[in-house]
Amino acid sequence: MGTYIQLAFYTVTTMSLSNASVGYLNYPTQVIFKCCKLIPVLIGGIIIQGKKYGWLDLLAACLMSVGLIVFTLADSKVAPNFEPRGYIMISLALLADAVIGNVQEKAMYTYSATNNEVVLYSYTIGSIYILSGLLVTGQLTEAFVFFLRNPWKTYGYTIVFGTVGYLGVNVVLSLVRTSGALLAVTVTTVRKAITIILSFILFAKPFTIIYVWGGLIILLAIYLNLYNKNRSKWDPILRRWIAYVRGADRFASSKYKAAEIM
Repeated sequence: MGTYIQLAFYTVTTMSLSNASVGYLNYPTQVIFKCCKLIPVLIGGIIIQGKKYGWLDLLAACLMSVGLIVFTLADSKVAPNFEPRGYIMISLALLADAVIGNVQEKAMYTYSATNNEVVLYSYTIGSIYILSGLLVTGQLTEAFVFFLRNPWKTYGYTIVFGTVGYLGVNVVLSLVRTSGALLAVTVTTVRKAITIILSFILFAKPFTIIYVWGGLIILLAIYLNLYNKNRSKWDPILRRWIAYVRGADRFASSKYKAAEIM
């Protein structure tokens, strides 16, 4: 039970800090930071579980760090009100998220806990934490009053967000099960890219090409990490592709030489 109490605490922490950071960060920056969960997870795995990682994992983490630095520098240049507190909050949220993943993995391995058991206890205890906080601060009554004043927007949006979130999780899990991790990551990455693009289009915010370069570096790191996890499946595909490219190049070269002779 002590493990679940810890998990619940870190779950509430990461959700609270992540939501609070929205008040200080623009949406694209928050999405980019969330994409870089690998960095704290890798550090947490080394500290909490004593894991050892390969050079590709370390390279991916370094590339993500570089991408985040580039993105942050771009944000500091173009953002009218650059607020470091937002970056501190989202970074702490990622650290808490990394602890969650490693503690969950350790608990499942040590106690043979199932996914449903971990989720049930973690979120139930987390709900008690949140309820206690609302009661202590007196915000629970205010929340009910606000919901009653705007029932369609509050309850309606809650139902819509909950339903869409549930469907989204199931779609991703179905993609992983039927088509593999590559397609699933590709779909989720494209989805995040579209949300970032729409965020810039629909909501007026400053833009610089440096955002694109930072995002591409992080995208490269994501796929590098994915390749490292699926090398046995990807290596044959890469070999066939390289052989095809070499064959096409040789054919073009021989055709060019034949044309010169003629």
